[in-house]
Amino acid sequence: MNVSALLTSVGINTGLCAVLLLLYSILRKQPSNVNVYFGRRLASMHLTHRDPLCLERFVPSPSWMVKAWKTNEEEILGIGGMDAVVFLRIVVFSIRIFSIAFVICFLLVLPVNYYGKEQIHHKRISSEQMEVFTIENVKEGSRWLWTHCLALYIITCSACILLYYEYKSISQMRLKHITGSPINPSHFTVLVRALPWSSEESYSDSVKRFFTNYHASNYLSHQMVYRSGRVQKLMTDAEKMYMVIKAASIEQNCKPSLKQHGLCGQPADSFNILPSEDGSVSGKSVVNMDMSKSTKESAAAFVFFKTRYAAAVAAQVLQFSNPMLWVTNLAPEPHDVYWSNLCIPYKQLWIRKIGTLVATIAFMFVFLIPVTFVQGLTQLDQLQQTFPFLRGLLKKKYMSQLVTGYLPSVVLILALYIVPPVMMLFSAVEGSISRSGRKRSACCKVLYFTIWNVFFVNVFTGSVISQLNVFSSVKDIPTQLAKAVPRQVTFFTTYVLSSGWASLACEVMQIFTLFCNLFKRFVLKHKDDSSSGTLSFPYHTEVPRLLLFGFLGFTCSILAPLIVPFLWVYFVLAYFVYRNQTLIEMDRKDEQSGKMEDIHRQLRAAYYQFTVASHELCKFECLSHGAQKSSPDPKNVKPGNEPR
Repeated sequence: MNVSALLTSVGINTGLCAVLLLLYSILRKQPSNVNVYFGRRLASMHLTHRDPLCLERFVPSPSWMVKAWKTNEEEILGIGGMDAVVFLRIVVFSIRIFSIAFVICFLLVLPVNYYGKEQIHHKRISSEQMEVFTIENVKEGSRWLWTHCLALYIITCSACILLYYEYKSISQMRLKHITGSPINPSHFTVLVRALPWSSEESYSDSVKRFFTNYHASNYLSHQMVYRSGRVQKLMTDAEKMYMVIKAASIEQNCKPSLKQHGLCGQPADSFNILPSEDGSVSGKSVVNMDMSKSTKESAAAFVFFKTRYAAAVAAQVLQFSNPMLWVTNLAPEPHDVYWSNLCIPYKQLWIRKIGTLVATIAFMFVFLIPVTFVQGLTQLDQLQQTFPFLRGLLKKKYMSQLVTGYLPSVVLILALYIVPPVMMLFSAVEGSISRSGRKRSACCKVLYFTIWNVFFVNVFTGSVISQLNVFSSVKDIPTQLAKAVPRQVTFFTTYVLSSGWASLACEVMQIFTLFCNLFKRFVLKHKDDSSSGTLSFPYHTEVPRLLLFGFLGFTCSILAPLIVPFLWVYFVLAYFVYRNQTLIEMDRKDEQSGKMEDIHRQLRAAYYQFTVASHELCKFECLSHGAQKSSPDPKNVKPGNEPR
């Protein structure tokens, strides 16, 4: 792909972002869209202060960006919570490190790549191939390869220093947030699972006896968890109907009598149902009694302690010699509990985790089909050979630029939209006891899935045949990566444009919520907005996207520096968009009290691994250049002078 095809993709995505941002600045001012762009918390305030005849409503303005810029971190902490602050600090860190990478790569690496081969005749910039700006264009055995290593070490050291101070600041902030937060009932509560079954006493009696014996000074009370769910509801309804029918049949068949039945009759003590005062038999008490017995306890309970320290100790200490019994964890907040998973037997959790792992791996391999198709679109010659009837259409300059520069990334993005819901379903099946834990699990799954399919699979699969050739020799995978990554950097650049720039514009527009609001108003004729609620921030989709772009930036910044400015623009735009979403739209119902710091810890480790990986790729690229320079050409070797 040449530079003109890249510029075509840049122009399309820039125009799309500009149009969507201008529309957002207008639509957010309309009274009918208050519930879409401001949430239920601010709906009443904006409705009372909005003039329907004001001309300012129809004029685009950057007021939302100015407000997002002026808001300090304390205000974001009060509105969006600790998770939002940590998430935005990830964005700020990315802006800082890629600002350094932008300067270093464009001053040191890019000139060396562009003028790497002296004998090459350079064309106009718009007609140049993208490979000219990568490390592939450097002459074999060049003495200027030290610039790549120097730039790589500068970026790596800068990333490590920034991560150290960033993580130190976030740790102190989280500690201050935890110590200064108000008292919450969940701080004194422990969730106990895997309760042993006993035929002599109920689960409730077992819990009371156990904690009275071993935590007598701190134990306060407990609350059992009862079975719930669709299956249990159907069973309860069936039992209830059975008891009602049974009571009605007994009422009809059993008539109280004082007659003597004789030898063949019933015994005299056969009267077990007594009539009421009005002559009718009351079956409600029987039904209620049986229904109270049918409400079954599950092998889980919430145990309450007198002090927060006692609850923390009980949650961390092994309670029984068998680690599969009396398992304790700190209880999530009431609104964060995933109630349907509390009744899952604890011994099933490892089976569920293995099953979801196998299902995730199978889904990753199934996803190879659209990724292979996308890579086929990037190779124009192979596409013309596969579909001969497209040769005439693909010979047009604009169509070839559109197919190779824009269409592949769009197809992959559309295919990736089904990944977050599937991973969220897998995380729910795993048995997470909280909604925030389910979201963290889905976040990790989406991260590994996108890195595997967007980076590694796209690198190794230009087509199915090339994939088989690459994997035929496993020991040559690092060398193949060093050669394949610069060739695929054009696709990664267009992917940043389509999945980064355009997705941020769609995120701030809230297109799906906007269309739902229009459908309710103009099709269903609903004028009441009281049922509209605020949105929960999609950490399981946005955090993996940030980490993926950081991965691409650290891996490709030295090998192909042209990707760095597009990544820098993405993170700057993400800074304004996510701050705006935190201030006015998103709800903090899945607040994890700063546990997104765990994701930030993964970010620190991941970025360190990414820099090491890019160093290895650069080293293998340099070694491959040196090997090609030192190895003699078989055509120029005379008989008798073969190398030993």
